[in-house]
Amino acid sequence: MANPTRRGSSGEPVRNSMQGGNYTPWTNTHFVLPYGLRLQQTKNAGDTSVTIPAGVTFVYAIAVGGGGGGGTNGAGAGGVAWGWTLANSTCVVGTGGASAASGNYTRYGNIIAGGGGAGAAAGILGGAGGGGAAGATNYWGIPGGAVGATASKGANGSGAGGGGGTNTAGATGGAGGDGISGGGGGASNTGGTTATNTGGAGGNGLAGGSGARAAFSTATNIGGNGGNGINILTGAVTTGGNGINNGATAGGGGGGGGIAGNGSNGSGANGGAGGLGGGAGGGGTTGGAGGAGILYLFY
Repeated sequence: MANPTRRGSSGEPVRNSMQGGNYTPWTNTHFVLPYGLRLQQTKNAGDTSVTIPAGVTFVYAIAVGGGGGGGTNGAGAGGVAWGWTLANSTCVVGTGGASAASGNYTRYGNIIAGGGGAGAAAGILGGAGGGGAAGATNYWGIPGGAVGATASKGANGSGAGGGGGTNTAGATGGAGGDGISGGGGGASNTGGTTATNTGGAGGNGLAGGSGARAAFSTATNIGGNGGNGINILTGAVTTGGNGINNGATAGGGGGGGGIAGNGSNGSGANGGAGGLGGGAGGGGTTGGAGGAGILYLFY
């Protein structure tokens, strides 16, 4: 572990300690935690090994699971977990779910963050639920949110609930709930109408849920917008992608913002991709892929 910040006697300026002989000057790209901890490693999907310097026994980890891939409904964002764990030489960083598939979990030591739910699938190990499904209890035991009733918003929670879909002409699908991980919006799928069908928006969180598809109106179908996330390192908002007004053809939903990247707009009838760090993929005729998970290690 890095030495704590050293302070001189009263009235002297505060200075920061070096880390042995390998001191690197701080820049605005560093993220500093209390007790002198600094971001030392960032692991992306596919990474499986970690090299920790000798003498470092405990590591503070922030883990984010992969976002769910959109189906007809929007998908849920990946789970987020954090805390101290014994230093470990291995890790798992989850990939985002493909179209209509749940995201995959991220783990370092005993810190585990589940993937987001796809379509109507429930969140897994703390991930949020897709449209039409409940979210999950997270690593710390904070309850997930319940699924929304027809055309209603999903309940807030650690992994928020997905919004309820609708088959009422001209109605808007329920939005995903807000939480640590945002839930997916519910689809609007009513045929034989000239009214505007609109997909439900994704919920907001540290990682955002995705917007749902709208389809079968003979006039106007508008996909739901993706929910926003928050960049954990800077506090800046990561934006969800916009749903598409695709006229008489199905409109794809926007991807949710991840903790490290923005979601993409829907494209025609297809959903946009989720942002890096657990953003959910948008709902569509072909759903967008969920954003990959990410792992931050501090010591």
